[in-house]
Amino acid sequence: MSSDYTVSAKARADVGKGASRRLRRLENEVPAIVYGGSSAPQMISILHKDFLWFLEDEAFFTSVLTLDIDGKKESVVLKDLQRHPAKLKLIHADFLRVDANTKITLHVPLHFLNEDICVGVKTQGGNIIHAATDLEVQCLPKDLPEFIEVDMALIETGTTLHISDLTLPAGVESPALALGEDHDLAIATVHAPRGASDSSDDEEDASAEE
Repeated sequence: MSSDYTVSAKARADVGKGASRRLRRLENEVPAIVYGGSSAPQMISILHKDFLWFLEDEAFFTSVLTLDIDGKKESVVLKDLQRHPAKLKLIHADFLRVDANTKITLHVPLHFLNEDICVGVKTQGGNIIHAATDLEVQCLPKDLPEFIEVDMALIETGTTLHISDLTLPAGVESPALALGEDHDLAIATVHAPRGASDSSDDEEDASAEE
């Protein structure tokens, strides 16, 4: 459960919307909270420029982080992040404490592979539509994947991939599948080229007339 990311933070006593606005405007810091485990929730702040630098790396979102709060270190994951709707500005962050023996639930990005050689695209003229860009997974911290691979190489037109079609890493589960078939959501579809279905219908009609 080692971490390649160490995030420096400060404990803060001032709470409320006014305090958070002052922190962002005057101190250029991001208000945040760390919670979970046996310890009480703690209000913290992180330098905005440092936080932005970490967020440039996709793996940051799916890694066990070391949160250094005034010299006290804790293992956490980034659970939620609020951004300004129009500016490159972070509003608030939630960190969840993790324990080596307790499973965590987190959203992990999907990486679609071999789309350029996908059978349904390269030889059948179709196009790929992504229905999801990430997947909620549950696992122990040591098993947390950086991303989930979706191999599109052999997928033909008219085929829809669902969560159950994915090969998850060892120790990783999809909470959605535990809820039943109705929650086996689509991940990607290879659509037939435009007009292909119409052509087939015309051929069938012509055959019927003969």
